[in-house]
Amino acid sequence: MLTLIVYAIVTIAFAGIATWVARRLLDDRVGRVRPLITGIVVFLAGTPLCVWALERADVVVGDRVVVDDGVAVLFLLLVFGWLFAVVVIAIVAFEFLWPTKPGRNPVTTVRELFRRRDRARRYAQILMIASRHGLGVYRHHRTGAGDDLAASLVAAMNEAGVTFIKIGQVLSTRDDVLPPYLITALATLQMETTPIPWSEARGAIEAQLRRPLDEVFASVDEVPMAAASVAQVHAATLRSGEEVVIKIQRPTARAQVATDLDIVERLAADVERRTDWGRDYGVVALAAEFGRSLREELDYRVEAGNTEMLRGAVSRSTRESVRVPQVFAAYTTAQMLVQERASGTALSHIDPTAMDPDDARAIADRLLDSVFDQIAVRGVFHADLHPGNVLLADDGSLTLIDFGSVGVLEKSMRRLLLPLLTAMANEDDVAATDALLLVVTPPDTGVLDQGALQHDVGVILTRLHNSPMDQNVFRALVDVLRRHRLALAPSLLLVFRTLASLEGSLRRIVPSYDMVGRALEIAPRIAREVVSPRSLALTLQTEAALVSEQLRQVPRRLETLANQLEDGTFSIRMKTWEGSEGRGWIEELMGRLTTTLVGIALIVVAVVMGVTVTGPELTPDLPLFPFLGAVVGLVGLLLLLRSLRAAYARRRSGR
Repeated sequence: MLTLIVYAIVTIAFAGIATWVARRLLDDRVGRVRPLITGIVVFLAGTPLCVWALERADVVVGDRVVVDDGVAVLFLLLVFGWLFAVVVIAIVAFEFLWPTKPGRNPVTTVRELFRRRDRARRYAQILMIASRHGLGVYRHHRTGAGDDLAASLVAAMNEAGVTFIKIGQVLSTRDDVLPPYLITALATLQMETTPIPWSEARGAIEAQLRRPLDEVFASVDEVPMAAASVAQVHAATLRSGEEVVIKIQRPTARAQVATDLDIVERLAADVERRTDWGRDYGVVALAAEFGRSLREELDYRVEAGNTEMLRGAVSRSTRESVRVPQVFAAYTTAQMLVQERASGTALSHIDPTAMDPDDARAIADRLLDSVFDQIAVRGVFHADLHPGNVLLADDGSLTLIDFGSVGVLEKSMRRLLLPLLTAMANEDDVAATDALLLVVTPPDTGVLDQGALQHDVGVILTRLHNSPMDQNVFRALVDVLRRHRLALAPSLLLVFRTLASLEGSLRRIVPSYDMVGRALEIAPRIAREVVSPRSLALTLQTEAALVSEQLRQVPRRLETLANQLEDGTFSIRMKTWEGSEGRGWIEELMGRLTTTLVGIALIVVAVVMGVTVTGPELTPDLPLFPFLGAVVGLVGLLLLLRSLRAAYARRRSGR
């Protein structure tokens, strides 16, 4: 009984050490349980072979060691070395063929269980909301029931909360994908969401202030001015007398968004894995960008910084422009924003038929001029210009609100917008294609059919000039680039999306407004500001200084080249292997090849020595050379194990 207990302890200890070594070899990228079981099984299977080998070598007879202690120790070390190597190789090979995942942190496991519970609860809640609003799977749609469907969808999204309202806002700009009645209905999600009770809003405001409401505000209107997707807005007056608005985040917004985004990202990964269109559109990347944008919206310090940046850009404009409210930073936190109160009516609530046509066009021109000044001259622009974010006052002044998304366009990109707009207005598909190719990233395959791209651009421009109201030209250009697998620069892509939203806002004032035509009219003035004499002089001065410095280095470089040619030390290096990554790959490849070849060579030598029966003897039945062959073979086996480990690491890294 005692022998079995000792044998069990030795077995577990041996397998545990082998598991530890195998996990170190594999950088702890495998679990513990299965390698431990593998080690125990191999040890139990290999023990009889070890005993047989010792008996054949006359080291052990029965229960006694019959050779000198030194020889016995050498034999025991060799046998256990082979057994240990076989156990480690078995674990590594098993993991190479059938990888396992390392054990998870208990805290992470518990957290994931809570997330699964929250996801399951949220799934059930969404299904109940959909069913309650008649959006179940088995709902029968009648002819002419589109308005009912749209109303039900909007009501369900309002009730479902922040994330679904934001998804509705994004979809409301995709009139190239959804039918008009859905676009119209989803547009109401921009400002018209269900408000939270005042008691909850007051508690949230005081929690952010960390003091009673009356210590900061002289009065607060309990009825919200607007209820947006993430927050609601209350009119208020500071104790110092300034009229402000308080944008307070919904108390449950963060927790709900975290669960919803977890669901959205998992669904996106599943769609991209299972469908071709999901891979073509990069659904995972779109979901990640949507999640990043929504998380930023939940931090009003980001919006406050965006507001002040755009306010500074607008204040530098030399012409009549739009207004940007001032932020009161002392009362602004991650979940509450206090800023100057802006008067006016959102463009989404304006009836264009009630406006004088000339006044409406002048207002639309002023808004377009300001936005193009932001984009092309200042490089800082409001990137979410849907009709709910533009207020029109009684005196005709315009105020922008909601600065959760503000774009930044670098100067090199700003210079390319005007040639592109001019080519589009002139229906010059060749120039427009050339301008687009200057701002896109070529496809991964490196193959681009420029003729087909020019044809598609020409079709868009022809349609634009014959039916300017039939399509959004900027969205159409983005779709053409996507079909040709051309990646537009992110900053310019945001500009295109902004102009697409702006066009919808402008047509809320003037239904027949020609934004591209107006952009062409103001292009010369914008060009003069972008490429002003002062700016041109500074550019020439900078370029001259750089060229001068480069010319100063030419004689020294020529002298160095001449000396190398004279001394015979001139050499040419291949740029392909110049980088550290290329050299590292070659060195790693040669190292693995050398290790493998040496390991194989040692095993061949071991086999040759193992069959040699002549020479000195360690025991009466075992010559010295087979013993040394076993040692050499063990070394070769360990070298092959190293190569196997390198192959495993290479496969895990995907190289």
